[in-house]
Amino acid sequence: MKIHIVGGGAIGLLHAGRLAQAGQEVTVWTRTDKQAEQLRTEGIRLEDLNGEACDIPVLSYTLASLAKQSGKDDSPSWIILTVKQTHIDVSLLRQIQLLSHRHTAVLCLQNGIGHMDKLVDFLPEAALYTGVTSIGARRLDVRSVRHTGEGQLWFGPLNEDKKDENLQNLLLNMLQSAGFSVQLSNEMKGRIYQKLLINAVINPLTAIYDTTNGELPRHPSRLKLMRSLYEETVSVLAADGKKPEDDGWQRVLQVCEATATNVSSMLSDVRAGRETEIDWINGGVSALARQSGMPSPLNDAVTALVKQLH
Repeated sequence: MKIHIVGGGAIGLLHAGRLAQAGQEVTVWTRTDKQAEQLRTEGIRLEDLNGEACDIPVLSYTLASLAKQSGKDDSPSWIILTVKQTHIDVSLLRQIQLLSHRHTAVLCLQNGIGHMDKLVDFLPEAALYTGVTSIGARRLDVRSVRHTGEGQLWFGPLNEDKKDENLQNLLLNMLQSAGFSVQLSNEMKGRIYQKLLINAVINPLTAIYDTTNGELPRHPSRLKLMRSLYEETVSVLAADGKKPEDDGWQRVLQVCEATATNVSSMLSDVRAGRETEIDWINGGVSALARQSGMPSPLNDAVTALVKQLH
């Protein structure tokens, strides 16, 4: 079965490498000619948790070359979208239209919220799936990725009426065969909001304070701000139907501890001068608050502050 990975970042390369290693026909679609050429000629260099590395052959092309491809005859059964929210624009959505056909399912692995509405607008008849992952990966260069931590992947249909049970079961089995811990879920909105809650507390504050995940809660004033931002975000998500979890705050602290030496993706983006995903994380929370007629001063503030950093 053909699987196309859109996005050559850490998560994209990790999934592409392990699926190809397990015998699947994988194509990686990239933004740059340099990355596509290196992946075609040298493959994905995949470093496992033990530090052992191997090179895995894959096909790779730039998204810009899609118009020149033969197109529908080579359409995949699955597209796994791993690009950041900042790259999901009209141009990319049109490229995904070209890449897919009426029997293609699309799995989206993004942080934050708001992107699925765009996908529905451009692919109204497609079997769209949302996903949440806690798997750790770090891209070392344009073709190399290091698996940095085990985690869980959940995915499920955005719309039950348009799900494809055959395709979703095939993907589930393929991901499991590739060594991923993965489960189907019919509670994806709750899982997305759970990850959004954690990201909305940790990501902006690590970026603002320029600190690692583990250092963030170790200062009393930062810990107090974390808790206030957490409580505000819980209230907003509850108004949109997300039932608060009894151990939610402890879960945030556990993530900080478990990823103590990690630099959050938002801080990495700020340090590199890249646009962050703040508009889809805390900005997304603020948008939900406005829809519910609620104030969200802390989410508004951290969104504005992070936007000033890049």
